[in-house]
Amino acid sequence: MVKVNGASLDIAGKTLGEYLSGAGYDTTRIAVERNGEIVFKSLYAETVLQDGDSLEVVSFVGGG
Repeated sequence: MVKVNGASLDIAGKTLGEYLSGAGYDTTRIAVERNGEIVFKSLYAETVLQDGDSLEVVSFVGGG
């Protein structure tokens, strides 16, 4: 199980890119932290999620 923003999901073994795409995230407008460290966008496709990982996905919102 992988925690994503506090919710446990059965996504261990997927890449971060696969998860984000499948969940409908716009990767140009988010930042991802994995186990307390920022994951660079260039590494999403090769970052394999492991059982026990904790992700925080933060969306950027513009306004004015």
